[in-house]
Amino acid sequence: MNKLYIAITILVILVIIGVSSMIFFRGGKEKIINSLTEGVGKSIHVSTTAFEDGGMIPRKYTCDGEDISPEIGWKNIPEGTKSIMILMYDPDAPGGYFIHWVIYNIPAHVTELPEGESGRNKRSTIGIEAINDFGRVGYGGPCPPPGKPHRYYFIVFALDSYLNIGKNVRALDVLKAAKGHILAYGEIMGKYGR
Repeated sequence: MNKLYIAITILVILVIIGVSSMIFFRGGKEKIINSLTEGVGKSIHVSTTAFEDGGMIPRKYTCDGEDISPEIGWKNIPEGTKSIMILMYDPDAPGGYFIHWVIYNIPAHVTELPEGESGRNKRSTIGIEAINDFGRVGYGGPCPPPGKPHRYYFIVFALDSYLNIGKNVRALDVLKAAKGHILAYGEIMGKYGR
């Protein structure tokens, strides 16, 4: 009886620690992503030929299809921009904000990434890509569990510098390094459900 009580107590403590860590991590990632745009002008116009803003993302760009990045274009980059960074994330994931893609140190003169710039077996030749929440470098398309469609935000940031953080770093570490260097941003959102 005593051993059973101790085992149950340990199990309960482990569950509480795990849930607390998950809540802290979820809140931490959400806070970091949301803080990137605080006090920053939303002046960049972002577009894609793949879907309309607020529309459905075609299967081709998801884990159910070719899992390649869609074409993304941008304009109205402010003066003083030295590099571009793109973040794609899902705020509706069961475990909280899920980062699908971060690509950074894109030269300021570049105004679009072509379709398939990153994906299943390809890394970008235009910018440096971080390790996403799938644990892979590069783009990871929408792959939600069955149910209501999730929202996927593609945010383009204009930075006042290049990020000197090397390669094969975690997406969240890139976002932390970008904070304080963002001059402007813009976004487009698409949905995908299964």
